[in-house]
Amino acid sequence: MQKGLYTKIIFVIVLLILAGISLYPTFQFTGLQEKETALIKQLAEVSGLTKAQIEEGLVAGDLEARLRKQAPAASIDQAVELGRRLTDLSKKVNSIERRAIKRGLDLQGGVYMVYEADLPQLLRNLAKNPDDRLNEIIEETKKTVEERGLDFFSVLEDNFKKRGIELNRYFGRKGETNDKVIAELKKEAEDAVDRTLEVLRNRIDQFGVSEPMITKQGNNRIIIELAGIQSIQRARNIISSTALLEFKLVQPAEMVWSVLDDIDRVMRIKQKGAAAAQEDTAKTKSATPEGPKAKETEVSLSYLFGEKGAETPSEDEKVVVDENTFSDRPFSSLLRQLQGRNFIAVPMKNVYAVQRILQLPEVKEVIPPDAEFLFGNAPMTLGEEQYQRLYLVKKEPELLGEMLSDASVQVSTGSTSLNAGAPYVSMELNSEGAKIFSKVTGMNVGRELAIVLDGKVASAPVIQTKITTGSAMIEGSFTMEEAKDLALILRAGALPAPLYPITENTVGPSLGQDSIQKGQFSAIVGFILVVLYMIFYYRLSGVVADFALLLNMVFILAVMAAFHATLTMPGIAGIILTLGMAVDANVLIFERIREELRTGKTIRAAIDAGYGRALVTILDANITTLISAVVLYSFGTGPVKGFALTLSIGIIVSMFTAIFVTRLIFDFVTSRYAIKKLSI
Repeated sequence: MQKGLYTKIIFVIVLLILAGISLYPTFQFTGLQEKETALIKQLAEVSGLTKAQIEEGLVAGDLEARLRKQAPAASIDQAVELGRRLTDLSKKVNSIERRAIKRGLDLQGGVYMVYEADLPQLLRNLAKNPDDRLNEIIEETKKTVEERGLDFFSVLEDNFKKRGIELNRYFGRKGETNDKVIAELKKEAEDAVDRTLEVLRNRIDQFGVSEPMITKQGNNRIIIELAGIQSIQRARNIISSTALLEFKLVQPAEMVWSVLDDIDRVMRIKQKGAAAAQEDTAKTKSATPEGPKAKETEVSLSYLFGEKGAETPSEDEKVVVDENTFSDRPFSSLLRQLQGRNFIAVPMKNVYAVQRILQLPEVKEVIPPDAEFLFGNAPMTLGEEQYQRLYLVKKEPELLGEMLSDASVQVSTGSTSLNAGAPYVSMELNSEGAKIFSKVTGMNVGRELAIVLDGKVASAPVIQTKITTGSAMIEGSFTMEEAKDLALILRAGALPAPLYPITENTVGPSLGQDSIQKGQFSAIVGFILVVLYMIFYYRLSGVVADFALLLNMVFILAVMAAFHATLTMPGIAGIILTLGMAVDANVLIFERIREELRTGKTIRAAIDAGYGRALVTILDANITTLISAVVLYSFGTGPVKGFALTLSIGIIVSMFTAIFVTRLIFDFVTSRYAIKKLSI
């Protein structure tokens, strides 16, 4: 008996040691975070940077560069030294934060977003041979759903019926009924949203946000809560990027000039009519004007398109053309040929006009069906002018991003085509992708291979030799942060359906701090009142119950830290509720012991009987509550889930402390001391 008692005591002591180990990073983190806040405040006073700018510098890893650029000359050394200390401290805080109890959105601020999967675009992607008629039906469906809040697929089916078109014309297999096609489309949409959830989780996990909440709402909405995030715009970019990666061959120059000639002919006809344009075809073909050498003049968009426009066009309606070639080559005169560049350059002022021309039905007819024009993903600056890159590429990709196995950021040493020190994204393909890439590069040495991300050309390096290693790289004028984000998105994969934002709210840290203080205050006041009441009503036995209550709090927090759970305001409410239930269990036990003592039983017998009689009632109450908490956790979201989690942990821990620990104390005291009267 005595040996078993000591074993139980050692067991509780071991649990206490483990709880201390589990909670130590949380205490350490709290202390370091206070130091970090003080250091940021001191650095802001010395450098003149705002708190937000300093935090952005820490995230981007360029705090020292920002300090050297903006701090006053007199205090720059002090600012740099403080910046280095802050950077070191921040790294330490980040490493410890992973092992500390995490705080939810309501306690430390962050961002709350609701996104919706773009079902109309998903349908366009799924459709066989989509055309203008399908686009018209989808747009009408979208408008009706937005105005009247009806089910998307029901409205879609009705719109097809109104036009007498079977759904299998665009979706599913020939001969399938509308009901079956709609069922398959619903399944595809649900699957796309589920896969979108997984892709977002992968992206955000690598983004480094602690304990993100990503949940599905309804059929096509996704709720994202990112607690403690510093750069909201960066998170938006990562979440909403589609990241559809394709490798497409750039068409040879001869084909490009031929297509440009055809487009020029179409535009001449639009401007001058077919008869006048016929006369112009005899004229000598001229090359696309070179950028700096072009004799530029301005014409209106209306004149360019052969329309009757305003006599005095506004600045926004003007385009810059080459005066020497505009008459013969109205389209090519909008473009520029830059020395040593493997793409067509479009002056920024002409980009809209070029896009509009390329969308004209008669222009689409002269572009080969297996080719398409794509713009670059970012403008480039040459001298004082800004240009947008334009490529004619094969429509069918040689390789897809699905075959990507890894992507990482590298810094050029200058041996590549990039400048030394410039970041670029290095990609590794899987074995199947490497085989295809080796074949494509082997058959097209000397041609450019465009790396296309979300329909825009990120880079188009010339294939110098057959590449058998399955490695490729994306060049560009990236900052280090942009390159890291691009690599992250590529690793996580593409979204099955585009997302668009419904709600984007930010919660400030000040609100979180206020909530923490109120939560702490209410918890402390509640704890003190319960402790005093138990001592007043049950005397020394009340002290035992209070000790169990304290252990209860320690064990709950330790379990949360061990499982990296997140503490939220509803979670704090769950803990407070649990403390009440723990006291209630001891009240039940103590009342049963009192009853047994009144019948004349000995102290030892009364304790045994009291615990035995109360046990069933305690288990009954706690297990039913635990079942409710598990159900809440399984089907609830956000705050409900946080409440259910702490309540579940609290119930299990309170049963242990209220039944096992208090009983152990009574057994120890009664076995060691000859007590004549129990203080209860």
